[in-house]
Amino acid sequence: MSALVGTGALLRLYLRRDRVVAPLWIVLLGALPLLYAVSIEGLYPTAADRQTFYVGTVAVPAQAALVGPIFGSSLGALVSWRSGLMLTLVPLAAILTVVRHTRGDEDAGRTELIGSTVVGRYAGLTAAMLLAGGGVAATALLSSISLSAFGLPLVGSVAFGAAIVVVGGVFVGCAALAAQVAPDARAARGYALGVLAAAFALRAIGDAGSGTLSWLSPIGWSAQVRPFADERWWPMLLSLATAAAFCAAAFVGAKRRDLGSGLRAERRGSVSAAPSLSGPVALAWRLSRGTLALWTVGIALFGITIGSSVDGIGGQIGASTTFNDALEKFGGSTVEQSFIVAVLSGVGILVAAYSVSALLRAHSEEEAGLAEIVLATDVSRLRWLVAHLLFPVLGPVWLLVVLGLTIGAGYGASTGDIAGEIGSVVGGALGQLPAVWVVTALGVALFGAFPGFASAVWAVLAGFVALGQVGAVIGLPQPWLDLSPFTHVPRSLGGIDSLESIGWLLVIAAVVCSAGSAAFVRRDIRG
Repeated sequence: MSALVGTGALLRLYLRRDRVVAPLWIVLLGALPLLYAVSIEGLYPTAADRQTFYVGTVAVPAQAALVGPIFGSSLGALVSWRSGLMLTLVPLAAILTVVRHTRGDEDAGRTELIGSTVVGRYAGLTAAMLLAGGGVAATALLSSISLSAFGLPLVGSVAFGAAIVVVGGVFVGCAALAAQVAPDARAARGYALGVLAAAFALRAIGDAGSGTLSWLSPIGWSAQVRPFADERWWPMLLSLATAAAFCAAAFVGAKRRDLGSGLRAERRGSVSAAPSLSGPVALAWRLSRGTLALWTVGIALFGITIGSSVDGIGGQIGASTTFNDALEKFGGSTVEQSFIVAVLSGVGILVAAYSVSALLRAHSEEEAGLAEIVLATDVSRLRWLVAHLLFPVLGPVWLLVVLGLTIGAGYGASTGDIAGEIGSVVGGALGQLPAVWVVTALGVALFGAFPGFASAVWAVLAGFVALGQVGAVIGLPQPWLDLSPFTHVPRSLGGIDSLESIGWLLVIAAVVCSAGSAAFVRRDIRG
């Protein structure tokens, strides 16, 4: 029997299972460059405006670290620069897709069930890689077509899409290899996301400095393709070679390992547990502390980058009346303060993503049958759930405080009032919490009442982003925008302009979370 027998059937199965999630991330990510093009053309309608923005951006190394290198002042070059985060977001989606359909299915027992039929050894891995690779290609194609249709040069549009395809291919292979090395799906995601984080860090540090370290990163290779700015095609060869090496290593690993295990053996734990592991809260802390630590480091680095670049934002914006008017809607007595509020609003969505991830840890424990073991003791269902809710509820508080401290310290150093600025920025950051908690509460409701659809909370968060962030760009009516809780967060560092909205968001979060918890206590445990 061929090792690839059944690949087509499994690919159709994976497509059916991802019929909602895959089109969602393809469309949302693929449409981003077009939205940036519309936004930049409106904010900087003349070549002189764009040149001013370009000069101001080049003068702020932190901007290059955050988004990527900027290679010109043309509309296409600015759109390509502003879309630089796609070189990280698309690989992220590819990693999650591959791991879900490889080690995720193995951990849930589905791979063993399917493997009892006429299915080749490499069929599942190949189908997962084809699905993720196809999603990457579809995202890139949508971006290229939309940019070309907008009127940007065809060659630059093709180069932009090709840069996304090759970096996505690298991390499709990386995730496939991680799935063979790691002992379970959680570790596989950690390995692959660790490589992605390292690639982003190398690119960021390199672009903020001499640029040397950027050449050690697949993200940096795609950035060096330079769409709409004298395109260079040869850096993509580095990505293609790396992707091929990762994929080949993944197939070798799939041949050598046993089903349900990884090439790296799982470390045995201690015979007896330490006192610090007594109780469900301690167990939840042990399971969540690594993720929270990684998010803390990432948020702190982001805050330091933003704090160090705020002082130069006025020169970057230049004389763009449209941009200044847009920032004024966020409140603040200065352009710099308005920019900080805008950044906090965006990071609030990222922190909500952490909260969703932490919440779904409880769902994973239940799916793996581990919750049932804990609940067989004298631990009540409500006590177990509350222990796992501490991190999606309190984790965002910690992350937003870290964000406020790092941004406030950097901004305060430029104004000479570090203590005052830290206080106001931390307060503004914590103003994002009610919206984050609404998302968390909706996740609890899904987990409690419809555990099979708990992961749909990601679609809920994506819908809120589409309504509140993308909808504002394309001009959706205000009633549609109001459906997103992130529309109602404070638009100033003090937050006193949104006290009524904050109160309603907190009430909604409390009611929905209570209803979800009650549903969990009454329903059957999946295992």
